Amino acid sequence: MRLQGKCAIVTGAGSGFGEGIAMRFAAEGARVMLADINMEGAERVAAACGGIAQQVDVADGASVAEMVDRALSEMGQIDILVNNAGITHLPAPMEEVSEADFDRVFAVNCKSVYLTAKALVGHMKARGSGTILNIASTAGVSPRPRLNWYNASKGWMNTATKAMAVELAPAGVRVNALNPVAGDTPLLASFMGEDTPEMRAKFLATIPLGRFSTPEDLANAALYLCSDEAAMVTGVCMEVDGGRCI
Repeated sequence: MRLQGKCAIVTGAGSGFGEGIAMRFAAEGARVMLADINMEGAERVAAACGGIAQQVDVADGASVAEMVDRALSEMGQIDILVNNAGITHLPAPMEEVSEADFDRVFAVNCKSVYLTAKALVGHMKARGSGTILNIASTAGVSPRPRLNWYNASKGWMNTATKAMAVELAPAGVRVNALNPVAGDTPLLASFMGEDTPEMRAKFLATIPLGRFSTPEDLANAALYLCSDEAAMVTGVCMEVDGGRCI
């Protein structure tokens, strides 16, 4: 029960890494708002863990503000924010990725971090405590070819994490990131371009431990960074990658 008495928002909680993180937080005693653009997914996971389902478009300021307002109304406080929602463009030469795809990737992966900070940092500062966890990617540390603008968006998240951490530390707010390697989640096929045994083998060959990451792997790391056990840890971008970035 390492999160007993804590209240958390997890975006992209309707599937994949977000689902795993939200379920683990709830099991450790937290009250959790499961926010996702896919309300059906959010409701399914909320029903499984006793959380609060909330539809949100993390790239839209009004939608993010509504999410935070409801969380405060129903939970009274927000101790933890996990910026997990993310998307990618399909693998392609960098010059062939459409402007619309570029804009969407940066809106969901980067602008969302700004929007949630804008809506929530004031609350955390006023309380003198809080934890923000950004889910980035090994793509932002060791980029893969043909995913150029996705790579760049995740590198942005890592830099934003460090910048946020150093600015918010005097206010008692910690900010960290996780850099997972590809996981067997709904985004995997988008990363690979096609989900075939051959393509999976190609991806797995770059991971020394020989497997994809799982929602449980990310949940374990997120639990540590968002718990009081990590009270002296801020500005860290932790790789959960089976050794891919070595």
